[in-house]
Amino acid sequence: MTTVLRMMSPNLINGRNLYKGSQILVRGEESKSRSHWRFSTKVSSRTPQATASSGVSSTTTEPKLGVITNDNVLENAEKLTKQLKKLKQSQVDGVMVDVWWGIVESNGPKQYQWSAYRNLFEIVQSCGLKLQAIMSFHRCGGNIGDDVNIPLPKWVLEIGETNPDIFYTNKSGNRNEECLSLSVDNLSLFSGRTAVEMYRDYMKSFRENMEDFISSGVIIDIEVGLGPAGELRYPSYSETQGWIFPGIGEFQCYDKYLRSDYEEEVTRVGHPEWNLPENAGKYNDVPEATGFFEDSSGTYLVEEGRFFLSWYARKLILHGDQILDEANKVFLGCKLKLAAKVSGIHWWYKTESHAAELTAGYYNLKNRDGYAAIAKMMRRHHAILNFTCLEMRNTEQPAKAKSGPQELVQQVLSCGWREGIEVAGENALPRFDRDGYNQVILNARPNGINRDGKPRMFGFTYLRLSDRLLSEPNFTTFKTFVKRMHANQEYCSEPERYNHELLPLERSINDESFEKLMEETEPVDPLPWLEETNMSIRPFESVLSLLKSTFLRNKS
Repeated sequence: MTTVLRMMSPNLINGRNLYKGSQILVRGEESKSRSHWRFSTKVSSRTPQATASSGVSSTTTEPKLGVITNDNVLENAEKLTKQLKKLKQSQVDGVMVDVWWGIVESNGPKQYQWSAYRNLFEIVQSCGLKLQAIMSFHRCGGNIGDDVNIPLPKWVLEIGETNPDIFYTNKSGNRNEECLSLSVDNLSLFSGRTAVEMYRDYMKSFRENMEDFISSGVIIDIEVGLGPAGELRYPSYSETQGWIFPGIGEFQCYDKYLRSDYEEEVTRVGHPEWNLPENAGKYNDVPEATGFFEDSSGTYLVEEGRFFLSWYARKLILHGDQILDEANKVFLGCKLKLAAKVSGIHWWYKTESHAAELTAGYYNLKNRDGYAAIAKMMRRHHAILNFTCLEMRNTEQPAKAKSGPQELVQQVLSCGWREGIEVAGENALPRFDRDGYNQVILNARPNGINRDGKPRMFGFTYLRLSDRLLSEPNFTTFKTFVKRMHANQEYCSEPERYNHELLPLERSINDESFEKLMEETEPVDPLPWLEETNMSIRPFESVLSLLKSTFLRNKS
């Protein structure tokens, strides 16, 4: 579970200072055999952090990954209720929860079991919190921070035993069972259904069974899982495959279906001799050790390499486009937001080849923007672009990784804002220190507070709710962070008062062809960023606040 924070800024309405908002999410620690929780906060319109409005609307935190056990049981509801009530004291808006496909549809095709999640949502509702639900079509386990194992539905894995090509496959033939390959999106291999039809039916059942939580305004956000860790990417870096940071990862397009598709494409353009890359190295290689990613003469620079990378990225964005279109149809008319997550692959960002981004499917180079088309695709479906690694600074990364998290965040968020879509964010790793929080605040309002019309985040998810977060002095620091994300304003539970009213979801826009969308590759300088946030958490501020509150409590 994750915490969602909404960022707000003061607006003088009826003589009162109110906020316009963006969301902030917070995720919780994983615990064995549990499901994910996050908390979120929205940013208001005068707090231009990482959203297009200036203030904070909501804050969200993600609790433990395994709130619901693999046996589809809500475990330790009493402790969870106490945690959520304490979390509410920080003035977060709600929690983000992974709704695991591998749990709900585990018994067989279309055999959905929602009772445990209904019990969970009732507790969240009773605590006065909002919900962001993730349609988690991936396995939990194998990513950084995962110590819970929730596999895909058993019956899906059984199909994979006889047809392993339904899974992403690397050059060596190793299969990754974290999620289904996008190559089977439109193949009827699953008891007569395609993968996209399975995702659609799951979301449709969710809407039907959670209609009361949607209509009452408890569920305000549906984040649609589009790949590993729920992110729109290929599983190019996975600890289950032996990957270790900052390895470049491997391309994941060697199943028979993607091979066949590529062969058809190269034949169509008159180059049947072109093959899938054979010189792109192994998971833990560095770019210059490979023929494909070598800076000055790598295959990625020649016509064959450029064609492959365009095809690889195109397949990924088409995958996201199809599934978000189905989600839009399922939740059409509901008063909620759709969202999708893009991974913050910051290592090797400061090299010519951007190797780690390329293997993940983000065709991003100094002379080519790999994120503009993604932002345009999300605009088609009125979806929020949720980006990770907002807490990271360049100086915190090892020099050998040639990382650029700050520049990457600026590039991706700017793409979203220029496209006119709402942007949200997450931290990649748990942080409890003022430096991490201040970096998030800066990214959520890159031009500071009190600057109407400047970009700001719609919301932020904090990773994640845990006993460590709720212990002192961490919790006091966190409450200070939430206050800053709310532009130092008191919490407002009425989003319509700060111009953040949820409206019925409208139908997807098809105002340009998919091919036209993919042509958006011209790099543009990111929007300006302050060097430091003007809403900083000061040194020792939280400790002094804790001492003051303790003194007043003892005195009373």
